[in-house]
Amino acid sequence: MLTHRVIPCLDTRDGRIVKGVKFQGLRDAGDPAERARHYAETGADELVLLDVSATPEGRGNALETVRRVREVLAVPLTVGGGVRTLADAQALLDAGADKVGVNTAAVRDPSLVTRLAEEFGSQCTVVAVDAARRHDGKKGWEVVVSSGKERTGIDAIAWARECEKRGAGELLLTSWDKDGTGEGYDLELLRAVCSAVRIPVIASGGAAGPEHLVEALEAGASAVLAASIFHDGVHDIASVKEAIAEAGFEVRP
Repeated sequence: MLTHRVIPCLDTRDGRIVKGVKFQGLRDAGDPAERARHYAETGADELVLLDVSATPEGRGNALETVRRVREVLAVPLTVGGGVRTLADAQALLDAGADKVGVNTAAVRDPSLVTRLAEEFGSQCTVVAVDAARRHDGKKGWEVVVSSGKERTGIDAIAWARECEKRGAGELLLTSWDKDGTGEGYDLELLRAVCSAVRIPVIASGGAAGPEHLVEALEAGASAVLAASIFHDGVHDIASVKEAIAEAGFEVRP
């Protein structure tokens, strides 16, 4: 049986973890290296580190933060934020990332996904898909970029398929509408994307408790990502994994 992953997410800015609602109203949530060590020691399967201000500020990822996290981490690390070129990706891998996440730059130039997969392998290429329900009267979801500040009009399901076709090894799917709300994942969005692609999909945006993570796995996700519930001590990884196992999903002890 496939083992399902539980992944804490560290959104960072200026070397600190931040958390908000719908990518806005960011508050301080601790030191990334300290949190990374704690999560790794308490059962995290992987860690995602996203520099949320790199793209809006037009700069690369804060490599020193990546190095600090890598020093205390023995589980796989995905890093995203500000990746626009192969050189940006190489710098993150050199700093300790196992996988590189791309978002805005890939939407602007989809060939970046192809080039990353060809240069570093699909296993290193993660495309972060931020999706919001359409406001133009059409059904479905559109891709949003620049930390949610810009709606692109691009159909999120079609974009997920294109990312897979171009060589992405994994999708990190975040619901802009649900992010930080504690209302649970957008299960309709999740089902639509998971049924459209064959590569693993990480569910992100809106989890408030173990029941939400279980719902995401039932909807087809291969992994579940959460931030606030872990950062704020609402739930720990062990209790989340116990609930997932009780629901019949295989997890690493």
